[in-house]
Amino acid sequence: MAASKLNQHKIVQVVGSLLKQGMSPEKISESISWGFTLGIVPLPGTTTILCTIAALALSLNLPAVQLVNWLVYPLQIALIIPFFVLGAVLFGTGPLTVDAREILTLLQTDLTRSFELLGTIILHGIIAWLLIAPVLLLACTHLVLTLVRRIPLRGNH
Repeated sequence: MAASKLNQHKIVQVVGSLLKQGMSPEKISESISWGFTLGIVPLPGTTTILCTIAALALSLNLPAVQLVNWLVYPLQIALIIPFFVLGAVLFGTGPLTVDAREILTLLQTDLTRSFELLGTIILHGIIAWLLIAPVLLLACTHLVLTLVRRIPLRGNH
């Protein structure tokens, strides 16, 4: 519990310092929301470049976007399978029945088939994320903006 309070205090300090540097609450909330939304793309290893592109294209605070991206990494890992399952449901490919041993065996015996199978699962998961991402981005931006506007610019908070 104490570690959680310490982390909350650090986050408030970082956001407060961005406000003091003249960054608008809207840009801060957009930066945090893009980092969060892109940070959970169900394809590990891609989020740093995606966040960098978004930050540069949208004139966001790159360190803030990347910090949030890094902080949500455990959530990204936790959501990979749910996104793959949602993708399977959306495309009617049925439940995921492939386990790690089957994938390893397939990789060793039929590389082409394994890339085809894994590629399809990953593609369907990314499409599922793409359907959720706009709603998540808007909701997150609204929520974060509400919270950022409550952070005092003065004092020891």
